[in-house]
Amino acid sequence: MKTDTKYTEIEKFKDALDSCTKCGFCMAGCPVYREEKKESSVARGKIMLIRALLDGEVEVTDEMAEQLNRCTLCMTCAQNCPAGTQVPTVITAARADKVKRRGVPFPYNIVFRWLLPRRRLFGWTIRLASWFQRIFLPKTEGTLRHLSFFLSALGKSRHIPQIAPKFLRESVPEVNKPPEGVKVKFTVGYFTGCMTDFVFPELGQKIISFLTKNGVEVIIPRGQGCCGALVFLGAGDFATGRKMADTNVKAFKDLDYIITDCATCASSMKDYVKFLADTEARKKAYTAYAGKIKDITEFLVDVVKLPASAYHVAPEFKGKTVTWHEPCHLGRYLGVKEQPRKILKSLKDIKFVEMPDADRCCGMAGTFSIYFYDLSQKIAEKKAESISSTGADIVVTDCPGCQIQLMDTLKRLKMPQEVRHIMELVE
Repeated sequence: MKTDTKYTEIEKFKDALDSCTKCGFCMAGCPVYREEKKESSVARGKIMLIRALLDGEVEVTDEMAEQLNRCTLCMTCAQNCPAGTQVPTVITAARADKVKRRGVPFPYNIVFRWLLPRRRLFGWTIRLASWFQRIFLPKTEGTLRHLSFFLSALGKSRHIPQIAPKFLRESVPEVNKPPEGVKVKFTVGYFTGCMTDFVFPELGQKIISFLTKNGVEVIIPRGQGCCGALVFLGAGDFATGRKMADTNVKAFKDLDYIITDCATCASSMKDYVKFLADTEARKKAYTAYAGKIKDITEFLVDVVKLPASAYHVAPEFKGKTVTWHEPCHLGRYLGVKEQPRKILKSLKDIKFVEMPDADRCCGMAGTFSIYFYDLSQKIAEKKAESISSTGADIVVTDCPGCQIQLMDTLKRLKMPQEVRHIMELVE
């Protein structure tokens, strides 16, 4: 086999590439293949395309670049693969080699390389967008606004939540101590992410309140930034991803635990060492950082070990029927499955109903839903059918990205269910 060493990121995961036996078991669960029924849409087909790159049989054309982006990285293929082939890893590496050869296209290069890594500038931009949103975007029910036709190139008429008038880190101090008389059991850093900080600050406030009342001191380092998932996993821009990773590692260096309310952020930051550790120093730092990260449900159940009696449902949700959407990054990537269900089952004043295919991808997948919005909505409609079958009043999840996707889908389909983060249900 003639190997083209120009594809250096793919070469790092060549063992995973070569482990594919072309059996086709990946077809059964792939959300993209379910909609398109094309060989190039499924893991096996993408593996063959990437092999062709290494063999020098093809170059990274526009069509090839689109096929590499046409994947949610949900890891269903790896879950169903008898050989355990980690196709999402290979695809991420191929995206990085694509960027080395072709760069990041406009306007994403501006957003990913100049806005997201600069938290203050990004905040100012969000603030400007908030003003634009309030003035120009027609409002739908609640806090959702509809992207008008003239913005359809960005959102394909997507319903989006209203940007918060006051961001989380403007609303809470950097150090949040338990109330007087409550002993400090743990001190943690809270990685707020972009969505909780800018769109759902009330979720962050609720998490801080719940943790402090249960003896957890919460630090919100002002130096933290975006997790970088859109940049290095979605777009394949590893160079910018490293800058963002270094920023977060430095911000949380003196803390024993880093909690998140976003499965995508948690999973992506744990992947710093896999994709971005280009030196021994970074490998050591990223490995230590990954070991501190805990999803909020994982932290409460496995570390704090709160009893069931500690969880009380917020008054507005009493008597409601609730179902659970399991984010791909939470279940398949982090292996956190039972912890959120344990919390939901501890809430005595709700009825919890397990959703069919609760772990099926909702189609959000960061940049995937930007590049292929119509396809992402077809995937989401399958999730909507599962939600409807439960008869639930509320669908809860543990990823603000999934939350936005489900809010958009249910609003578009005129379905009555509310979409909430799991920690919103807890009083």
